[in-house]
Amino acid sequence: MTQDAERPGRIIVEIDPDLEELIPGYLKNRQKDIQGINEALARADFEWITRLGHTLKGSGSGYGFDFISAIGLSLENSGKEKSVEKIQTSVNDLCDFLERVEVVYR
Repeated sequence: MTQDAERPGRIIVEIDPDLEELIPGYLKNRQKDIQGINEALARADFEWITRLGHTLKGSGSGYGFDFISAIGLSLENSGKEKSVEKIQTSVNDLCDFLERVEVVYR
């Protein structure tokens, strides 16, 4: 998934109702991660990005967000490679996902 002018609409994600109280905070923290990644890039802290990617890889699916886990894997690998371009692509993908995601509790 990448950002472009012709991106489709909302991304519907079905989440277990038992997680309803946790989801808003989880998604808000992902917004904070975007800022953190940009700050880490500015100081070339690829180790921090790699660790964050690993964390996202593990947490995303646990909350029902498989795409966040995929972004986490990409960030983890890109951080190890010190690939600014790939990291920025992952950040753009995460921004796009967070802007478009719509949670349905079922």
